[in-house]
Amino acid sequence: MPPILCLGLNHESAPVALRERLHCSLATLAAHRPTAVTELVLLSTCNRIELYAVAPESASANTLVQWLADVQQVVPADFADYVYFLTGDTAVNHLLRVACGLDSLVLGEPQILGQVTDAYRAAVAHHTIGPVLDGLFKTAIRTGKRARAETAISSNPASVSSVAIALAQQATDNLAKRAILVVGAGEMGQLALKALRNRRLSNVSVANRTKSRAETAVAPFTGQAYGLDDLPQAIQLADVVITAVHSPHPFIDIMTILPRERPLVIVDIAMPRNVDTAVATLPHVRLYSLDDLQATLDESLAARQAEIPPVEHIIAAETEQLTMHYAELAVKPLILEMRRKAEQIRETELERALRHLGEVDEQTMVHLQRFSHSLVNKLLHEPTLRLKEKAGHEQAGEYATAVRELFGLPEHLS
Repeated sequence: MPPILCLGLNHESAPVALRERLHCSLATLAAHRPTAVTELVLLSTCNRIELYAVAPESASANTLVQWLADVQQVVPADFADYVYFLTGDTAVNHLLRVACGLDSLVLGEPQILGQVTDAYRAAVAHHTIGPVLDGLFKTAIRTGKRARAETAISSNPASVSSVAIALAQQATDNLAKRAILVVGAGEMGQLALKALRNRRLSNVSVANRTKSRAETAVAPFTGQAYGLDDLPQAIQLADVVITAVHSPHPFIDIMTILPRERPLVIVDIAMPRNVDTAVATLPHVRLYSLDDLQATLDESLAARQAEIPPVEHIIAAETEQLTMHYAELAVKPLILEMRRKAEQIRETELERALRHLGEVDEQTMVHLQRFSHSLVNKLLHEPTLRLKEKAGHEQAGEYATAVRELFGLPEHLS
C-alpha cells in the first residue's frame, strides 16, 4: 500500500466550534504544502475536515497537525487531541466507509458521496492530486455509488425532517403538486427546507417570527414569506404544513385553521409541540407529531443498520481491486523502462535494415514500421502481463529484480 495519510476531525471527535476554526480551502493548504507531501485532497463538510496526503512514512501526525495549525494560525495544542490520524489500509478503508455513508452523522446519508466527488474534482482542478490519491478517490466514488445502487443503505428516510416529508408524501400522494408551508426558520426548519430542496420541491413558503429571516429562507423556492401574524392566511393557502418553532406552548389551534374544508396535512416536528392536539378532530386535517415520526424513524434506522454488512462486503471487494491497482502502479515504471529499451532496439535495428535495403517506397516503409511495432508488442506482451500478475504477490520484488537483470535495466527501478 502506498504511503497514504489521513488527518481528520469529524462530528464524533471534535465540537462544531473547533471544526469551524479549522475550516480552510484546498488552495490555501496547497499554497503552504510541505515539500514531503506529494499529493493532497481536502474533504471539508459541515461534519468533517479530512486531509488525505501522500507523504513518506516518516511523516507523522505532528507534521500534518503543524501544517494545518500554520495555515489556520492556531496553536496545535488547541486541536491535536481532537484529531484522528490514519495511514495505509486504515486510511483507505475510512474513506470508502465515508463515501458509503457509514461514517456519517445520519447513517447512509447521500450528500456525502457528492462531497467526496467535489473534493476529488477540486484536487484535479488545483493540480494537487497524483496517481495514488486519484486511484483512491475514484475507488471511493465508485464504492459509494455501488453501495447506494446495490443496497438500501440510503433508501429509507433517516432523519426527523426526511421522515416528516416522507409522511407528507404518503398522505398527499403527490407532494410535488402541493403547496407546502414550513413554519419556523430555525435549525429544524432549515433542515426541513434542505430536505425539500433535495427532493427538488419548489412550491414552498416559509413563516417565521422574523419575516426577514423567512424571506431569506424562502429565496430558493417559489413560495411566499410570512410573519407569524399572517399564519392563518398562510395555512389557508397550504396543502401541507411542517411546523418547527421553538415555543413553550402550542400556537396553532382550531381557530388558526378554520374556516377550511380542503384537506390539510400537518407534521409537527417541534418539541414542545406547536399544534394543539384538538386540531386533529377537524374532519379534513391529518395531524402527525414526533411520536408518529419516531416509529418510522426507528424502522428506517433499523433497516439501514441491516444494510451495513452488504455495504462492507462491497468495500472489501473494492479495496482488493484498489490494492491490485496499486501493485500494478508500483511496477509501471519498470514496464515503461522495459518498453522504452525495446523501442530503442527496434528503432536501431530498423534503421540498420533500411541501410541494407536502400530506398523503399512509402507503403513498404509503413509495413516495416507496423511489423517492427507488432513484433516488439508481442514479445513484451507476456512479460508485461506476468509482471502485473505478480505485482501483488510476496515475490514481486524477486520478479522485478529478475526482469531488471534479464533486460539490463537500471537498478533504481522497482
